[in-house]
Amino acid sequence: MVKHPPTRSEETRDDLLIRVASMYYERDYSQQKIAEILGDVSRSGISRLLKEAKEKGLVEIRVHKRFPTVPVLEDALVEIFGIESALVIDSGSANYESRLRMAGQAAAWHLEGMLRGDDTLAISWGTGVSAAVEGFGAHPELHVDVVQMIGSVGRVDSIIDGPELARRLAVKLGGRYFYLHAPLFVDSESTRNLFLQQVTIAETMDMARKAKVALVGVGSVEPGKSAFLRGGHLSEDDVADLRNQGAVGETAGQHFDIDGQMLGLDINNRVMSLQCDDLRAIPHTVAVACGLHKKRSIIGALRGGYLNVIATDDITARAIIEDVHA
Repeated sequence: MVKHPPTRSEETRDDLLIRVASMYYERDYSQQKIAEILGDVSRSGISRLLKEAKEKGLVEIRVHKRFPTVPVLEDALVEIFGIESALVIDSGSANYESRLRMAGQAAAWHLEGMLRGDDTLAISWGTGVSAAVEGFGAHPELHVDVVQMIGSVGRVDSIIDGPELARRLAVKLGGRYFYLHAPLFVDSESTRNLFLQQVTIAETMDMARKAKVALVGVGSVEPGKSAFLRGGHLSEDDVADLRNQGAVGETAGQHFDIDGQMLGLDINNRVMSLQCDDLRAIPHTVAVACGLHKKRSIIGALRGGYLNVIATDDITARAIIEDVHA
């Protein structure tokens, strides 16, 4: 049976408000044109309906106010690590959450200027990636597909997990979203290889590998700071063991040392994600990471060539530069 849209007599008040708001904000119809389409509502009536839609929370308007950056720190990071670009926000007296939000917004603006129609974007997970996804505006005309590049963490707030981030960003970019139907960690390398032989998983991984752009975070192994510890996948002893073996951080679940070298760690063979060599091959990999606890992690990721663009705050950037020059 074909389901037809509601008639004006069947339409609820919210239906009407959404329809009017969609014509005005998404299709750029004038209030006069909307009144003519509806026929029985005046132009001033349309204005009142738009106001009501905002008051009821059916319309959300965000003004993307640009905030200052620190070019001298951006230039220093580019020169030291030979990367494509650095986005360093001037954090002022902002707290960590605000600094991360601003860095995510900077990454989103950068990506909005980079993405072109029918591109594919591979996405990781975490609070930094979530901050960038939140910063994107609606660009349905781009038709950018978003593919999950790392298995589902599962034990964290779903809003920062890969599947939900892929879905949210694809909706904003007018594209399709592709889930990696696998857990983040498995019990052995042989189990991981069995997963990778599954057709749907292999196809998704191949799509992520061929993406033009990747959006990732950078994870820490400092005491109490590992995202995998918070997600229940590692214990404090596990993280301490990683540090003892030389690990300073990870990106896309792959752990590395301060020089960005892979360490032959068992955990790297059990994670369902793109490998670091795959990340190097993606033309543009953008990371969002803030905080002094991630200083060494960011250094390792940049030295390893896993990132082309880093979005961070001035406090973290200064600490990175001082550490490298120490």
